Amino acid sequence: MLVHKTKSLQFFGFSILTFLMFTVIDSNYKQYAYAEEFTVSIPFGSFNPELNTPAEVWYAPPELSIYVGDTVTWSNDDREGHTVTSGDSAGRFGWMNTKDLGKPNGIFDSERFMPGESWSYTFEKEGAFNYFCIIHPWMAGVILVEQFIPDYPHDATGKEIEQFPMYQTTPDQSVEINFSWEPQVIKTHEKVNFIYRFYDAVYDLPLRKMQYDISIIHNGNQVFEEKDAVSGAGGDYRQWIYDEPGTTIVKIQNIKPYGTVAETEISFTGETSGRLADFSTIVYENTEKTFSTEEIVQPRQTLQFYYEIAVAIIAVPAIMLLVAIWYMWRPKKSKKTSVYPGRKSSPI
Repeated sequence: MLVHKTKSLQFFGFSILTFLMFTVIDSNYKQYAYAEEFTVSIPFGSFNPELNTPAEVWYAPPELSIYVGDTVTWSNDDREGHTVTSGDSAGRFGWMNTKDLGKPNGIFDSERFMPGESWSYTFEKEGAFNYFCIIHPWMAGVILVEQFIPDYPHDATGKEIEQFPMYQTTPDQSVEINFSWEPQVIKTHEKVNFIYRFYDAVYDLPLRKMQYDISIIHNGNQVFEEKDAVSGAGGDYRQWIYDEPGTTIVKIQNIKPYGTVAETEISFTGETSGRLADFSTIVYENTEKTFSTEEIVQPRQTLQFYYEIAVAIIAVPAIMLLVAIWYMWRPKKSKKTSVYPGRKSSPI
């Protein structure tokens, strides 16, 4: 009874951690582990449009390059209030002879904040973002946002997976799963292979012919599910092509033996609810491809293809052999001979 309670608590703890992980990841996947914070100063004198002011630039630095997920904080070091408003400014001299005070585009707007105060914004999309001050329309700056794509496998928080393929043991401590994906950095419109194999967590031996459920969750939505899948002797795989960037999670659960292996029955104690695992990573926007012509081929389709090939390999030679045997043993027609040897026929 004590063992049963311990495993139940382990499973409950795993479920809570999984739920929290999903909540944090799916709520805003842009908050990567490698996100950084930057500061832009609004220097003293920015309120004055004249050329001989203490401020050499209206925003310091006036141009800043960052990555998606980074945060920029504007600090008002001037003596008047300012805004940080996305859009196009009127220019240093354009506002003097016209009533043009700039053109906001509605992406972000700090509204007025006073000297000594600051305002922050996290950039979640790539691109060039011009901004200005509505109160002082000659002030202008630009934030250049690039997409940061790491060159190493990582989970949905951006943390590098140092041992890849990775290993994860189910909460009931019975099954260990060797899991990886190829390519290691996933982009949209490119086919990815999720490759995995089951091991006995106690004896570290491969488990063959295991039955399980597998699903793929992308940006909080289930995009693929297969129940009662059966792994082969050398492990298993699933393929997928993503149409949009975001976090993706592969769930494997309800793991149990399927049939016998080498006339040996494999059995586990406890319920299948404690035999599950989750693997997560990030899918990035592909700047080189906007669609995919590749075909997803899952193991069942592959087995059917191999089956058809095997049938063709066996059937074609068999048919040819039967034709050859028939040709060799077919009844032969006898030639007619004269009843009078040596006598030639003559016309009447």
